[in-house]
Amino acid sequence: MLKPAFPALAALLLSGCSILGSDADPALWVVRDADTTVYLFGTVHVLKPGMRWFDEGVREAFDASDEVVLEIARPDPQAIAALTAQLGTRGGPPFAPEVDAAARKLGMAKGEIDRMEPWLAALTLSQLAVAKAGYGTEDGVEAALSSAAERAGKPVKALESVRAQLMMFDGLSGAAQSAMLDATVKEVPEAGKRLERFVTAWGAGDAETVGAEMNRVAEASPEVADALVARRNARWANWVAARMSRPGTVFVAVGAGHLAGKGSVQALLSEKGLKAERVAY
Repeated sequence: MLKPAFPALAALLLSGCSILGSDADPALWVVRDADTTVYLFGTVHVLKPGMRWFDEGVREAFDASDEVVLEIARPDPQAIAALTAQLGTRGGPPFAPEVDAAARKLGMAKGEIDRMEPWLAALTLSQLAVAKAGYGTEDGVEAALSSAAERAGKPVKALESVRAQLMMFDGLSGAAQSAMLDATVKEVPEAGKRLERFVTAWGAGDAETVGAEMNRVAEASPEVADALVARRNARWANWVAARMSRPGTVFVAVGAGHLAGKGSVQALLSEKGLKAERVAY
């Protein structure tokens, strides 16, 4: 069974608490050879307004880069709605009453969540809980990076498509999806607090705490961790290794959990003979 870490993980993957005007110094790494520099920056996809993180070393690395690489390009809300309707709609029996009760507390209509596949129901509840706690993607790291790249005329590339991300969830077994939904319903009241703790660690550059949370999730749900973390880390490490064969400077930004803990992108790069060094700033 999934333990109650999943809702915060979903918000972080898809995708903190910040005191208004607070300063953050998230962790940043760099991989270099004679003519190529790749910065690796861990993100959180939702934030509250007012956290200052896009400055100092992060800004310097971004400004020095020729291109920006994100998990996905700036998403089209209408395209996402169409994809979720296509992949996440079901016609089965209603969920347990507590699922509908949790959904209604978060503003959904009675029975609305019963039309969703379990994975989409879990993500929807998680994201509604995060939004209720005051977080939004409009204040998230990717939104700021995309806007800054557009202003600077930097090309933005994507490691994945929206469809590929949603297919990761849709491809989970029925048992994993049901366990995910069950854990999400139990976790919803504490989702904001858990995300706050995660982002506090992120803002402090505390990769060990970020990694510990991700490892705890991996131990609780090997199938979800393999699909959402391990396989993606392997693909992205391969991408970085291949990119080192071409000159230039690249700013790569992916979810902070992928750059921390066992099996991180940096660890996989080390196995390929590439050293990722922490940038001091």
